[in-house]
Amino acid sequence: MKLPKVPIIVGPTAVGKTEISLALAERFDSGIVSADSRQVYQKMNIGTAKPELDAFQKVPHFLIDFLDPTQSYSAGLWGRDALSIITDLLADQKQPIVVGGSGFYIRALIQGFFEEPAYNREDLESLRTEYKAMRTGTLRRLLKKVDPISAKRIMPNDRQRAIRALEIYEITGRPLSELQALQKSEHTLPFEPIFIGLEMPREELYARINRRTDQMILAGLVEEVETLVSEDYDPELNSLQTVGYREIFPYLQGRTGLYEAVRLIKRNTRRYAKRQTTWFRHNEKVHWLDAEARIEKIVSEILSLL
Repeated sequence: MKLPKVPIIVGPTAVGKTEISLALAERFDSGIVSADSRQVYQKMNIGTAKPELDAFQKVPHFLIDFLDPTQSYSAGLWGRDALSIITDLLADQKQPIVVGGSGFYIRALIQGFFEEPAYNREDLESLRTEYKAMRTGTLRRLLKKVDPISAKRIMPNDRQRAIRALEIYEITGRPLSELQALQKSEHTLPFEPIFIGLEMPREELYARINRRTDQMILAGLVEEVETLVSEDYDPELNSLQTVGYREIFPYLQGRTGLYEAVRLIKRNTRRYAKRQTTWFRHNEKVHWLDAEARIEKIVSEILSLL
């Protein structure tokens, strides 16, 4: 039986994924499934570059703006939710379009999502506190010892995922990579994923990131973070340890100036874009398209792949 094809539009932040997904959606009776680990949160609109309101009115969007910033969410949970939504869309004869830059989320959808084990919350918090106190180098050495495969997959400075992999090992006595491989072997998809990567010269991408950051400030990013503070959201929440938010908190606390906060947002966003590009370049199935080409040309090339 021939499986339906589902485009998965990937690439670094600010490259134009949202614009292309909307243009593509106009050709079908579509539903857009967001693969963005921060757009899932409510009250975080400007800093996460959520689509404009008219985009939601034109095309149904899923897995955007449905969690409070205090709630936990993982790649595994997203993978399960996304698969369910895509399956429902296909059953309704609609064309799913997956779009986003969260590599771990997309991998969870395609390769399988790890079922988290039961655990004692107090024990886990104690373990997490211990790991958070460690230096990044110490975490990496410990992870390489117990789970060298995960250590190789996880970016060197990604403390959050390194800690999570260590927690899984402590809870289950088995490496996360081993459990993921087991899940992958049992994972089947009701569709054929077609990976579409958008790219442009690094200099132009970085210029776009800088311009978008300035636009976010003008659109009210500082005020958005002020609102979160006024509603007693802890800056240490995982959801708020996000580029565009974590740099504004020191400014609001009077520990830095706005110019410095904006400079750091631009720098950290450029670094994030570089990591995203590196991640997706490792996927040999990605069809790379020139993001600077006319939208009609890009959409036409995607349609030919479908």
